[in-house]
Amino acid sequence: MNKKMIIYTLGQMLKIEGFLMFLPLLVGLIYHEQEAIYYFIVGLITLVLGIVISHKRPKNTVIYAKEGFAIVALSWLVLSLFGAIPFWISKEIPTYVDAFFEIVSGFTTTGSSILTDIESLTYASLFWRSFSHWVGGMGILVFVVAFISDAPGTTMHILKAEMPGPIVGKLVSKVTVSARLLYKIYAVLTIIEVVLLMVGGMPLFDSLVNAFGTAGTGGFAIKNTSIAYYNSAYFDTIITIFMILFGINFNVIYFIIIGKGMNALRSEELKWYIIIIGASTLAITVNIFHLYPSLIDAFRYAVFQVASIITTTGYVTADYGQWPLFSQGILVLLMFVGACAGSTGGGIKVSRIVIYVKNAFSEMRRMLHPHSVVSINFEGKHLEKSVINNIHAYLILYFIIFCTSFLIIALQNIDFTSAFSSVATCINNVGPGLGIVGPTGNFSSLSWISKIVLSFDMLVGRLEIFPMLMLLSPSLWKK
Repeated sequence: MNKKMIIYTLGQMLKIEGFLMFLPLLVGLIYHEQEAIYYFIVGLITLVLGIVISHKRPKNTVIYAKEGFAIVALSWLVLSLFGAIPFWISKEIPTYVDAFFEIVSGFTTTGSSILTDIESLTYASLFWRSFSHWVGGMGILVFVVAFISDAPGTTMHILKAEMPGPIVGKLVSKVTVSARLLYKIYAVLTIIEVVLLMVGGMPLFDSLVNAFGTAGTGGFAIKNTSIAYYNSAYFDTIITIFMILFGINFNVIYFIIIGKGMNALRSEELKWYIIIIGASTLAITVNIFHLYPSLIDAFRYAVFQVASIITTTGYVTADYGQWPLFSQGILVLLMFVGACAGSTGGGIKVSRIVIYVKNAFSEMRRMLHPHSVVSINFEGKHLEKSVINNIHAYLILYFIIFCTSFLIIALQNIDFTSAFSSVATCINNVGPGLGIVGPTGNFSSLSWISKIVLSFDMLVGRLEIFPMLMLLSPSLWKK
């Protein structure tokens, strides 16, 4: 275990977070907010602490699988612990547990909130809250990796531990170059969305923070009624398109950008992602048609909510808690499906769902023909047994954590729908659930124990279980 490299990387991460806290400070100064001083104080302390910790680069910079998992899990914990402090000491969020829940929800791009009046926050805090989505969407460690020397067999372990999906690959041969390409694509798409929202008449600040939430598929809104506040078909359309876009594997987007569109179109995961969105939208549109003046209105609200839920963004334009049970059921299922691997979205991931189904059918064929050799192919490649074992282990651990969390939340004696959906929406990094945590509700009424459990679920969901659980394993820390 290369502990010195772990500490050094944590220091690097703290330095970056310290610098990032000066952005909400700038926003606060522009809007003449005294509370912005807290971002300066906490940012400066975080920056100095990071400099002290990482002032000397270790001679041994090798990062193996153990170090990769430890760095990722500890970084996200430390990132959240420090990121919550400005909310707390400014008293905009009275308790540290609530502040921690809010910032974990931000960095993990979940979008669940304890706030009852979002619009009462300062511009600085609204910016920090939404900007945490943008930082966490791609992963702050992917950013750190972009500036760590690409020594053989080192940073790929960080990328594998942080990037979502059963299979992680590089865009190009060098990991650092891949990380930079990812962030360039991410930044350019975000800027394009900001411009398009401003063209439609949305103010600059609103355009920025709403684009941050879309890009990170997080969904923190700056209005109490979320995107419904704007009541604009144009804004709904732009945000829907970009939610779907950010839910696609960035490798596919990269192929499109460099002119290899046919490679992208051959993506099996992309095909099923589009099919699921299309089928869900059609089914819900037909089911809610009687609730709206026209078929176009029903389609507009259906496709927005479907895109928001499957990409785990969490923006809302309609109170789907009032929709028929059939439509609510589809949305709950989409919470579990999630977006594509290698995107900023959460959930189990479309790729895993496809592989699960293929493996189930292959096992049926094997039962009928015991001596046959049945292989499972995905994206035109044969899947190794280790990959299939990995996704099976993921599913088992996923449901163990889900059931355990549900039972703990149920001790609070809230209704089944609220308890179930609160866990589902947090572990899948979706945002709003149903019942008291639905699109018109929030998580403020839950106990502090429930908020800590759900914060853990959000981190587990964002890091795809293994890094957080391995952090608790004694064998991780052995030589």
